[in-house]
Amino acid sequence: MIVRPRPHWVHLLFVRRGSMVRQILAQQLFTVGFALLVALAHGCFFQWKVTLTASPFSLMGVSLALFLGFRINASYDRYWEGRKLWGAVLVESRNLARQALTLTTRDCETRPFVLGLSAFAAAMRNQLRGQAPDTGLAGLLPPEVLARVTRVRLVPMAVALWLGGQLRDWRERGQLQPDLAVKLEQSLDLLTAALGGCERIASTPLPFTYSVILHRSVYSYCLLLPFGLVDSIGLMTPLVVAFVSYTFFALEAFSEEIEQPFGTMPNDLALDAMVAGIDASLRELLGEVPAALPVPDGEFVLR
Repeated sequence: MIVRPRPHWVHLLFVRRGSMVRQILAQQLFTVGFALLVALAHGCFFQWKVTLTASPFSLMGVSLALFLGFRINASYDRYWEGRKLWGAVLVESRNLARQALTLTTRDCETRPFVLGLSAFAAAMRNQLRGQAPDTGLAGLLPPEVLARVTRVRLVPMAVALWLGGQLRDWRERGQLQPDLAVKLEQSLDLLTAALGGCERIASTPLPFTYSVILHRSVYSYCLLLPFGLVDSIGLMTPLVVAFVSYTFFALEAFSEEIEQPFGTMPNDLALDAMVAGIDASLRELLGEVPAALPVPDGEFVLR
């Protein structure tokens, strides 16, 4: 995720990071080069004059913009839902840690449970990103528990099962009243519900046919556009095509990037920073000094 203050409007015109220029550079060069050839040939294609005007492109542009806007809205809905689900993980982790520290008896050892909540968040990130299951889990779980949970397919659920087992042990030893254990179980249920919601987003992309239709429509429009402009604006055709194609190509690439919000692209959710923030919050509740949160690099990107 790109995290930076909004620059001055002049600087904003020349910002590269976040402008999608790198992602669509090849398409842009091809489209503008094709428009330049059309302008030099005066709209002729192998001695055949392609007779087009700007009028149909105005109607096509409006419909294509609406179509592309729907694609972006659908992708952003997935992105924002993923962010809300990770916000729920943060809230419920804090709630569980606070309840474990205040509702149990004083002789109850709660530190492994609280750190286990941080391990759940790290394991959830690992699963959504396809990373090694033990990434970032060292020191958060007892060694025997870590060895056991990383052998299963769904590591976050294995961690949640261990956390539930901790609640059962406290209840059986009289360190946690049964009615209070139900409250903690409800918060644990919300954690696994957030995990399920993120899995639904990660495993259900937008229909492929929709992307194919949009992709073909955008390229067809941008490649036919020079023939509709060359008779009226001449050698200015490549410049106008560059502007129009940049808008369409960049928006299409951006919507594809945030469609799967749990990756490591610049505009995806900053899961590493979120996991570090959860861990810092939980360690502060334990009275410990948390590690420093990730600092954006020179390009203002948090992974």
